[in-house]
Amino acid sequence: MTEDADGIPAVGEAVHDTVRDRVGRVMDHVGPYVQLRPLAGGREWDADPDHLRTLAPAELLSALVAEANARSRQPR
Repeated sequence: MTEDADGIPAVGEAVHDTVRDRVGRVMDHVGPYVQLRPLAGGREWDADPDHLRTLAPAELLSALVAEANARSRQPR
């Protein structure tokens, strides 16, 4: 995991928000919060950095495949 001196995940890092049980990519750090966006894009949310954990490579791959599968089921 790439973190800054305070232990906050770096911008671009894929993390799991354990409070909301959601996976997102770190977009920014604003005040005491980290702004996350779903891997497939969408609306950002604020998360407490104490409740984030970086995804292992296998977890990231699984989350990306789940997003791709969800997109493939939507009507064109």
